[in-house]
Formats: sequence, structure tokens, C-alpha cells
Amino acid sequence: MRIDASVTVDEKVRHLADRLTGPQFAAAQAAAINDTAFKVRGVMVAALTSAFDRPTPFVARSPKVLQATPENLTARIIPTLDARGVWTPGGKIGVDPQHVLQAQEFGGRRADKRSEVALRRAGILPAGMQTAIPERPYPGSDDGRGNLRGAFLSQLISYLQASNEQGYRANMTDRRKAQLRNQQGIGSIANRKVYQTTLGVRYFVAYGRLRGGRGRHLAPGVWAARGTHDSDVAPVLLFVRLAGYRPRISMDNIASKAQASDVLARRMRYRIRQVAGV
Repeated sequence: MRIDASVTVDEKVRHLADRLTGPQFAAAQAAAINDTAFKVRGVMVAALTSAFDRPTPFVARSPKVLQATPENLTARIIPTLDARGVWTPGGKIGVDPQHVLQAQEFGGRRADKRSEVALRRAGILPAGMQTAIPERPYPGSDDGRGNLRGAFLSQLISYLQASNEQGYRANMTDRRKAQLRNQQGIGSIANRKVYQTTLGVRYFVAYGRLRGGRGRHLAPGVWAARGTHDSDVAPVLLFVRLAGYRPRISMDNIASKAQASDVLARRMRYRIRQVAGV
């Protein structure tokens, strides 16, 4: 969204403006534009918070103000900016707020998350499908807002050998998988009755009726197995057909609700008087 200095002022304020130097008037204009941009951003954040179901702060507060300057009398409200105030596509694992907001404004299919790209590249996520969290999230996996926690998702991608990064995000070794699984024998060795209980977890991929096999009775997705003989099985991440979104937000409506033109006119009058010292 762009906000510039295209606004008219009354005769009294125009008279004050005529007394200002060029740099002074440009500074007043830039300040008024920025005042308006921050006002519109506040309305936009409130609209995103109310339109979505438990939105993450990362997405709900992603719109940032690229401020106007006396040399460039245009402010922009865009997701997202880095610490230098430069536009960036976002950095949280699996989430680009621009893609999220675009799908919610115009409708249609959302873009793949980075995790989905990694799983598809590794041959795990079938073509034409995306991922979704089960209605009852796997214990400890979700962030309370309908998303997998970043640390958990990184571990899962690493476990499934789908990571192409180095360091702590690199693909998990067999030794680390064994530690995660943490099997211990219980029972009487003398009677040769030793049972295996899994205190940890083992992840595996099932494709249900898509491909058949041992996991054909399970819904397509990533599953976790725990307990004696892996008897406790629960879904972690489901594979679902590409979903379409209906439009849920409108930037035009947000700008109208914020009354950007009226705000800009008021702030222009205020900033001109401020610079003029009256």
C-alpha cells in the first residue's frame, strides 16, 4: 500500500505553507505521510488479527512502514522489512507473510511453505498435495496457533533426511535417530521374556491408499510411533490436497476504514503549523 502527499489544504494552512522554505515544507509533508502510514498500519494489524484464526504475531504484525523522506514523499506499508528498513521476503522457517496475505486477499491456492518444498524435493510429499496439522496436534509439536513449532519442524525435516542445510539443521544421523528412539529392554532375561519398550519416538511416512503397502490403513502423512512394539501411533503432519482460499481481507477496505485521506489532511495541517511554529 502506498501513501503520498496528494492532498489539498485550506487557504489558511496554504498561507502558512507559502512561508516555509522548500526543505521545511518537504519535511512537513514527509512527517504527515508517515503519521498516516503508521495509522493505516495499526488498522491493518487489527484487521489481520480479527480475520484470521489465532494468527501468529509474525504474520499479523508483518506489515511494516517504509517511511517517506523529504526527498521521496511516498510511504509504503509492506511485509516485511529487515533491521535496515529494506524489503525482504521474510525469514521464519516455512512462512513468507507476503504469500499468506496475498492468498487471503485475492483467494486461491496458498504458496508452498519452505518445509513443503523440502519434503517435495526429497520425494516425500506427493505432487498436488500440501501439509496440514492434525485436528489433535501431536503432543509438543504445535505452537498453539495451528502451526508446527520451528524447532520441532526442523527436527522432523532433519529426521526425514529432507534438509539440504549444514550444521545443526543437517540431516539426522542413524546414531541420533537411535538416541531419539531410546529403546530399552524390560522383563526377565532369565525367562527369556524381554520386551522392547520405546521411551522415545520413531517417525515414519505413510501414504495410505495413495500407494498402499503396510501403512495403507493410515491417512497420508508423517506419523510417530511410541510405546511397546510401536503400538502407540499418532499423526504428526498430514498430506492433504491443495486447498483454495476465499478472499478474507481487502486492503482497499482497510484503507477506507482507516480514513487515510482524512488522516493525511489533518496531519498535513498539523505538521505545517508545527514547522511554521504556530
